[in-house]
Parts: sequence; structure tokens; C-alpha cells
Amino acid sequence: MLSVYVPSESSLKKVAVADAATLPESAVWIDMVKPTTEEDRAVERLTGIAVPTREDMQEIEISSRLYIENGARYMTATLMCHSDTDMPRTTAVTFIMAGHRLVTVRYDMPKPFALVENKLGRSCMPGISGEMVLMELVDAVIDRCADILEKVGADVDQVSHDIFEPESERHGQAKRYSQILIAIGRKGDLTSKVRESLVSVGRVVTFLSAVMEGVKWSKDMREQLKTMQRDVASLTDHASYLSNKITFVLDAMLGVVNLEQNNIIKLFSVMAVVLMPPTLIASIYGMNFKAMPELEWAHGYPMALVMMLMAAVLPYFLFRWKKWL
Repeated sequence: MLSVYVPSESSLKKVAVADAATLPESAVWIDMVKPTTEEDRAVERLTGIAVPTREDMQEIEISSRLYIENGARYMTATLMCHSDTDMPRTTAVTFIMAGHRLVTVRYDMPKPFALVENKLGRSCMPGISGEMVLMELVDAVIDRCADILEKVGADVDQVSHDIFEPESERHGQAKRYSQILIAIGRKGDLTSKVRESLVSVGRVVTFLSAVMEGVKWSKDMREQLKTMQRDVASLTDHASYLSNKITFVLDAMLGVVNLEQNNIIKLFSVMAVVLMPPTLIASIYGMNFKAMPELEWAHGYPMALVMMLMAAVLPYFLFRWKKWL
């Protein structure tokens, strides 16, 4: 699917393309979503560039993701997708700067693209070019990563409160440790994916900073690029901090679970020790030997009950005195 955008008086207008072979020359941004072979050829004829395949976009070598070919600058970044769902994932997106025209190739729907499309569709600077659209997209990706990290931080704080909440707030109910562990795992996975995306975007920003020396970019765009570099660095540090915090919360959660299990085992051990002497007394007097003098004693039964009761009470008070309970 092709989405072609051409500049109008004060906005970036999306135009309908009936045939991929008739792309408008005035297009400054061509967004290719799961492109077909015919769409690839049409864009290649218009821009004079080679559109990378999905396999090319998934290469992990930096030299395969950031390079210059026939005057066009190719930049492939890993972006977040479906971060608001229980199954977030990352996807590779390629940005191609061919002259002053931007071509994006993607096989998923990252949210920053819809945000930039709506923003530029409402208003944009006069004489907008592909470089400006690229800066808007990269800035939107960084803002999206910041929003995700902010939400993850709030969720981790809530999980931490659930683990370390005071006894007075538990109301005697068993804590749902399995759900807390699942929440911690999901937040850790989401944070790692955001950090991966930030590292990838940081490489793109660094690449742009290196190649813009030979390009006549405005002073504002250069300053914006430096600001994005600082934002990426600070957000990457924040993602690392959240990863360490999630690891701490996970260790604390496992420690709390171990303490709960130890308390249960200790309770069973104390009950076994408390009931062992009465069981011994009952076993002795439950034997059916003929020569047992106590069997003929009139007060033998109440005496055995008293002995079993004392044998159970004395160990209990001994454990309380030793502060084992």
C-alpha cells in the first residue's frame, strides 16, 4: 500500500494514487506499507533508488542498516509496535532520503507514523521537504519511547507498592503473586524493547549528524538534531535505570515468596512438634498388651487426656518463649 503526500498551502496533503505507475512528481513523502513488487518498481522509477526488501531491513549489521547508495541515504531503525497491548513487538522501518524526498518502508503500523500524518495534515511549515518530515518522524518516535517509559515507571511503582504494602492494607487476603510476577515480566520485556528501539534511533540520529555536513540544512534543523541526540541519550539511561529497578523488584518479589513459603513450612514444623508427644502417649496406651497396669486404673483415661494436653501446650509456650513463633 502506498501513501503519497504532497505539500499544499499550509499542510501536507495525502493524495490518492489510482495506479502506482502514476506517482506525482511533487511528492515529498512516500510511505510504503507492505509494498508489492509493482509499487517497488514505481517508486524506484520515480526516485531512482533501490527499495530494500524485508530481508534486507532485518539485517542486524550497522553497515547494512545505515549507508549511502547512489546519493540516497538509507537508514533502518527498529521501532516499537503495539506497546499498549499484552504482546508488544518491534519492527524494522527504513527511511530513505533521495534528494529532498523521503521514502519510508515498513511492514507494521508504528504509532508515530499516524501521529505525524495527522499533525502535518493539519498544519506544517511552508516549503516542507522530506528532511523536515524525517525530523518529525524521528522526533515522534523519541516522544513515543518517552511516553512508554513514563508509563512503565508508574506501573513498576504500583507493582512495588503491591509487594511491600503494609500488613494493615492486606486485609488478610492472600496476595496474587503469580499475577505480580507476570506483570513484572511484561514490564521488563517492554522496557528491553524500548531500549532496543532507542539504541537503533540513536544510531540513525548519529548517522544524520555525520552526513548532514555536506547537506544544506537549516540552523533550526541542526539544533533539533542535537536536541534529539541528547534526548536519546537521556532516555537510554532512563531505560537502563528502569531495567535495574525491574530486576530489583523481581528479586524482592522472589524473596517475599520465599519468606511466605518458609513461614508456611515453619508452621507445619511447629504443629508436627506440638502434636508429636500427644501422639506418642496415645500410641502407648493404644497398645493391646494384656499386662498394662494402667488399663485397670479408674482414672487412667482422664489422666491420659491431661498428659496429652500438657504435652501439646508445653512445647507451644516453649517456642513462644524462645521467640520462634
